[in-house]
Amino acid sequence: MLVRMTTNADTADTSEVKRRRRVPAGAAVLREDVTEAIRMAVFEELAAVGYARMSIEGIARRAGVGKTAVYRRWRSKLHLVLDLVSAVAVQGLPAPDTGSLESDLRLLYEVTSRALRHPVAGQIIPDLQAEAARNPDIADALQKALREGQQSVASGIVAAAAARGEIGEDVDMDLALDLISGPLYWRAVVVRDPKPPKGYLAGLARATAGALRAL
Repeated sequence: MLVRMTTNADTADTSEVKRRRRVPAGAAVLREDVTEAIRMAVFEELAAVGYARMSIEGIARRAGVGKTAVYRRWRSKLHLVLDLVSAVAVQGLPAPDTGSLESDLRLLYEVTSRALRHPVAGQIIPDLQAEAARNPDIADALQKALREGQQSVASGIVAAAAARGEIGEDVDMDLALDLISGPLYWRAVVVRDPKPPKGYLAGLARATAGALRAL
């Protein structure tokens, strides 16, 4: 009969293995692929049923995870949506750099128009705007996402145009942002016709560039 002798080294190794396996409460590592699946599920669920009818159960089912996985990351659907909407402002759009104001505006309008024509965006933005009228937290987050995200791009376009001498250096940035971003959001959110007619974006870029030069 063989008897295995346990040495101090064996004991130390075993203790180390157990220590590594034991994860402190509240310190679990959250898998990024699961987090991303939940984020995508939120956008899809918002587009499908709207914020009012959206539920953690529906999000979890669509993401293929348990409800616990969602609650580990966000306390409620409100915090989840606020987090995602706020993230849009951080991501923003890449600032065009074509060498001319009108071309920069044309490229920005093409990218923005495609984004606003996406079925998910077309359904989510109006729904969240309606919800924002009842919930100041959503209103603040939505304003940040829509305004600050565009503002960073618009300020880059204006600054580049001013450096080239195409417009004055003392342009009113608030007014410039309204001129640059207003028309497409008007069509997408108010008129609900985000697909512009042929030649519209080129004409809009030309008109906006002229208006900015006149400021």
